[in-house]
Amino acid sequence: MLLQRVLTAAVLLPLLLAVIFWAPSLWMVAVFAAVGGLAAREWAALSRWGASRAVQLIYAGLCFALVLLAWQAHLFAAWWLPTLLGLALLHWLWVGWALAGYPQRVRPCVQSRWGMAQGLLLVVPTIVACGHLQAQPDGAWWLLFAFFLVFAADVGAYFAGRRFGRHKLALQISPGKTREGAVGGLLLCTFWALIGVALFGLAGFQALGFVVLCAVIGVFSIVGDLFESACKRIANVKDSGNILPGHGGMLDRIDSVVAAMPLFVLGLMALGLA
Repeated sequence: MLLQRVLTAAVLLPLLLAVIFWAPSLWMVAVFAAVGGLAAREWAALSRWGASRAVQLIYAGLCFALVLLAWQAHLFAAWWLPTLLGLALLHWLWVGWALAGYPQRVRPCVQSRWGMAQGLLLVVPTIVACGHLQAQPDGAWWLLFAFFLVFAADVGAYFAGRRFGRHKLALQISPGKTREGAVGGLLLCTFWALIGVALFGLAGFQALGFVVLCAVIGVFSIVGDLFESACKRIANVKDSGNILPGHGGMLDRIDSVVAAMPLFVLGLMALGLA
């Protein structure tokens, strides 16, 4: 299993870097939209309303098309992206509230038609946010920083949890996660933020705001991970899919990214950095 995970990552990471650094923004958005379509199909498969393979494929195609439409809309209307990212923020605040009332508040996500709209809220704002960030000056580096910020939250939580973990974070949802692990993830996010301050030459209010933003994104990264785990528990499945050897499904790999990226870009816009 570990070898499979390493080999899969060794193949995917160079592809991700190539797309981020060398693809024009439209092409990067198209590639990410295809990935989002795969994740959307898996989301539909978790849900009762998406039990049919035909429904899953139609839903994946709808998600792909809406990403491209949302990207084009963002190019022509300045208000569109902040509105879309604001909707994502409201959604993830709701998710935090829903997780506090697991499983009753989470159950409708996978057992009612509300889940159809929710799947789009997971994917569409994330990819449009990625495209917007990559299109900025030095945008590829900002986007790579954002991905590694999510990675820092995950890695910090893993190692801190293994070494110091004593108190469960969300026992019913994910028994392996601990509060000490969450703190470790947030500390590593803060450290990575300080590196970002130096790399991007930030100072004053922007530097302070950026560090706070990265810590907040670390929190939402954990929320995204917990949310997918909660939905999988309700659906009674271990992984969202099996498309990535050793990693499970596409949604399993981007569950934290879909929570973190829209809010990271929204925060950068508020700080005048994107």
